[in-house]
Amino acid sequence: MFSSKLTTCLRSFIVAAFFFSASALAVPSPNYWSYWDISNEGNHAAVDHSDLDLILRTYVVTNHPSGINRFKYGQVSSKHRRLLEDYIAELSALDPRRYRRAEQKVYWMNLYNALTINLVLDHYPIASIREITGRAGRDAWKEQIVEVAGKRLSLNDIDHRILRPIWHDHKVRFGLACASLGCPNMQPVAFTTANNRKLLKKAGRDFVNHSRGLKMENGELRVSSIFDWYEKDFAADKKTLLKVFAHYAEDRKALYLLGFSGDITYAYDWRINAP
Repeated sequence: MFSSKLTTCLRSFIVAAFFFSASALAVPSPNYWSYWDISNEGNHAAVDHSDLDLILRTYVVTNHPSGINRFKYGQVSSKHRRLLEDYIAELSALDPRRYRRAEQKVYWMNLYNALTINLVLDHYPIASIREITGRAGRDAWKEQIVEVAGKRLSLNDIDHRILRPIWHDHKVRFGLACASLGCPNMQPVAFTTANNRKLLKKAGRDFVNHSRGLKMENGELRVSSIFDWYEKDFAADKKTLLKVFAHYAEDRKALYLLGFSGDITYAYDWRINAP
């Protein structure tokens, strides 16, 4: 019992430390990988993401009172766990370079999200995804956990070497699942070429209009550390960043943001996005 209480206390301490030191996180810069910058625009075939779609529809909670979507990691059945693993295997057996660019984008976002969910399930229950990083010097984002088209890939590779430098689309940031309460909402459906623009736009609005994304109080502006870590993906400078915020913000908030001239502070909540 003592050991259990000690573990719980240590986890609480770790999560608190991660919350307050969020701005110190070093995010890799985009590092273009030309190997993946190939597409076949004549191929209009679609990759099947129905298995991931079923899992997301089953386990993503969209009506949590916090306004943050949650994932029911502790309730995933053995059948659905195998389905997720089979889905990852099926995607990794494909060569995305043989598909058109629009199909590749949703391929990489869905693969990233499936790998993140699977990674958490490998270690659940945990209080924060960063607990995985803290085990035996591991780095959950740097580990090469999947092989695609003959290349071993990590989550960082998909994010910083493929999605960011090839698409240059800050909206992708709103679609990648990072398994934390501080990140944009995990979507309850898989991305497709037909729905991803609408979903990413909605995810951006939901994030900026929630206090974890952007909060104005007593003349101060506190925003998610995501906008610090990935600042150059969103805007060239702080003034332009405020315009980005205003683009997604509700009308009254948007007007305030466009006239804001104070300091911006950053915060992030690393706690796991479980119910």
